[in-house]
Amino acid sequence: EYLPKISNEYICPEDAKEELLNECENIWKHIEECQSKLMLLGTETLLQSDAKLSLLMMQVKALTAEYNQWQKRSPEVISTNPDVLLALGKEELQKVKNDLEMVLSTVQSKNKQLEEDLKREQQWHEEQEQILDALNGFEEEIKNQVQQLPKTRAFQELQNKMMKLRTYKEELLNALGKFLEEHFPLPEKGRSAEKKNSSEEPAVELITLNEILESLINKLMSTPHEPYITIDDSFWPPYVELLLRYGIALRHPEDPNRMRLEAFH
Repeated sequence: EYLPKISNEYICPEDAKEELLNECENIWKHIEECQSKLMLLGTETLLQSDAKLSLLMMQVKALTAEYNQWQKRSPEVISTNPDVLLALGKEELQKVKNDLEMVLSTVQSKNKQLEEDLKREQQWHEEQEQILDALNGFEEEIKNQVQQLPKTRAFQELQNKMMKLRTYKEELLNALGKFLEEHFPLPEKGRSAEKKNSSEEPAVELITLNEILESLINKLMSTPHEPYITIDDSFWPPYVELLLRYGIALRHPEDPNRMRLEAFH
């Protein structure tokens, strides 16, 4: 629809066709004469010694002459008859028109495919925007719920339970400390009686069993991946053996000077 129609009403006259055929026959006769001359030149007898060299020289001269001739010649029109030229022009234009129609059809097909792809991409983009809006709304709703959480009854009940647990923990720790202080005191009197005849003094001050357990618990809770503590001179050996014997503590499998609290939880 975009290309102009080429009229086929014009018919080349018979005289123009006959003139064009005559010109083609004359050109063909001239080509045959040139071919005959070349064949005659190639059949000349040559001496056996310089036959190959002479043949090559003749080919070089022929190619050089042909090259020079083509350089001098300019394109010639087959015929100067306007009817013949008009017919040839119309034929060439028809070929160009067919090629352009084919290109136009290809471009239109590609444009249609691109339009369909664009519609799919736009639909996908709209769906993603809807999902994003929904997620943003859900996020805002969660934020509002989190902000309102401290005011709810459930949160107040949870705080009360945590306070009760902290109080109960303090009571347990105090009871454990009193029990250990009463039944597992520091062995200062016993050590003085044993070393009555010795002039040596202890290098470090011993710690209570309660302090040993507190160190084990704090180490396990703060660094559960590395719960071992080092047994130094401040640990009274009978207390260490007591914890190990009754399964309260475990010794390191590779280092006997380190131990950890048994993971009862």
